[in-house]
Amino acid sequence: MPTAAQLLQKFSDTKTLPHVALRLSKLLSQEGSRIQEFDALIKMDPVLVTRLLRMVNSPYYGLSEKITSISRAIVFIGMKNLRNLVVLDGLKDLIPEDTQTGVFSRKQLWLHCVAVSICSQLIAERVFGQMGEDVFLCGILHDVGMIVEDQTAPDLFVKTCTALASGSGALPLLEKEIIGTDHCEIGALLAKEWKMPEEIKEGIRCHHTTEAPGRPDTMTGILQLAEFMAGKLGHPELKGLPAALSASLAGHVRENLPDYRLLAKEIPARMAMARDLYEGQGA
Repeated sequence: MPTAAQLLQKFSDTKTLPHVALRLSKLLSQEGSRIQEFDALIKMDPVLVTRLLRMVNSPYYGLSEKITSISRAIVFIGMKNLRNLVVLDGLKDLIPEDTQTGVFSRKQLWLHCVAVSICSQLIAERVFGQMGEDVFLCGILHDVGMIVEDQTAPDLFVKTCTALASGSGALPLLEKEIIGTDHCEIGALLAKEWKMPEEIKEGIRCHHTTEAPGRPDTMTGILQLAEFMAGKLGHPELKGLPAALSASLAGHVRENLPDYRLLAKEIPARMAMARDLYEGQGA
């Protein structure tokens, strides 16, 4: 059976996160990076320029005056939001056109990642009063390992999805049994290769670990809460996969149910905006 590193090497030989996204992550990690450097980098990608300006001028921000300058747009949305836009855009380009397997949909996985990233940011900001940019990025990337499995071991991956649909066990356990590794480990390795922050790598690695999830306000806790919300709102990672929480996180949700109900009402509008922004069409 292949190891996570072997699958990742096979994937990396043919796929890579766009150069602009990698450069942006590097700039963000360097102290003293100037906005002029970000401006020059963004201008290298005309599609990204278009999407950046569409984002900042969208009804979501409700600006009274249209922004046409890249520098002003960056200042307005912030460096980390810019990074997330680029990574989300780049990740979509790594996913081929959908195929009909009956048990797995690439588009569904893409929408799941978008939903989890949106839910993660809202939970961090509205429930816990935290900055939400990093957990948004973790939500974008949390299932990137499944993209790798789908493209490097497609037969084994479909076999895993079929076993999951039949109720044969939990996803990471089935992946290890059939593929030899799981998408959490692959995703964490890929995040390391892409030089993502350590907290994001660990969030990806542990997002299916429910035995001892720790506090709900940690990266892992928020990610698991977001996956639960996304599943309940019709965006599971795989067809028929039930939305479930550990006992401690379920207790947290019950104690804060009014907050989560308010968030759930906001998700559809956020998803519509994401579809319009990243797919070039309405919801």
